[in-house]
Amino acid sequence: MARIKGVDIPGDKCIEISLTYIYGIGRNLSKTILKNAKVDLNKKANDLTDDELTRIRKEVDKHLVEGDLRREVTLNIKTKMEIGSYQGLRHKKGLPVRGQRTNRNAHTRKGKGAVVANKKK
Repeated sequence: MARIKGVDIPGDKCIEISLTYIYGIGRNLSKTILKNAKVDLNKKANDLTDDELTRIRKEVDKHLVEGDLRREVTLNIKTKMEIGSYQGLRHKKGLPVRGQRTNRNAHTRKGKGAVVANKKK
């Protein structure tokens, strides 16, 4: 099992898919990295030679991934919250940030609805 940027890459999958286990690398970036490193896309991660692994690591180092990317994203969110932008306020309240509706379908962000007791007239 290979380690790239502190992430264990699954060895039984194609290297193109295995690279996507690293935060910040999707399918397109994975293909680009492998093309630049001159590695076959369909090769299994277990079958990679040490030379191919070092070339892949060098290519991954050129991109912002894992801890650095997570840190940058959280800093961006904190900055928005500090300056009081609309998106920052939505982050503070735990509501959807990108314009989604909330009256029917925001359970992922809002959580389960609190039950309100019956009011008798």
